Amino acid sequence: MAANVESSGQKDQQHPLWSSDRQVVNQLLDAQPTDYNLAELARLRIRYQNFPGARDIQADLDKVLQQWQLSEADLFAKTRQIHQMAQVYRGRNNQREDWS
Repeated sequence: MAANVESSGQKDQQHPLWSSDRQVVNQLLDAQPTDYNLAELARLRIRYQNFPGARDIQADLDKVLQQWQLSEADLFAKTRQIHQMAQVYRGRNNQREDWS
């Protein structure tokens, strides 16, 4: 992925997890809003929030929100409820808390 130059003169950065996250985002674009998919969307929204790069992923995360007819506030409210009620990542390596 080539770095883009912004009007401020700073170059966009390449996120070290871009490749694996790109695969997840591609799956979300064709998926339904299950508890797991909502949690993944929220996790990636947090990871890429204010990140100076990965514009393609950020745009596609916005697209998924639109497809699922959710605002970011709605998404975060739903995922807080999901995480309070169940282990979303059960059986998927319980050490999954990789928010950065």
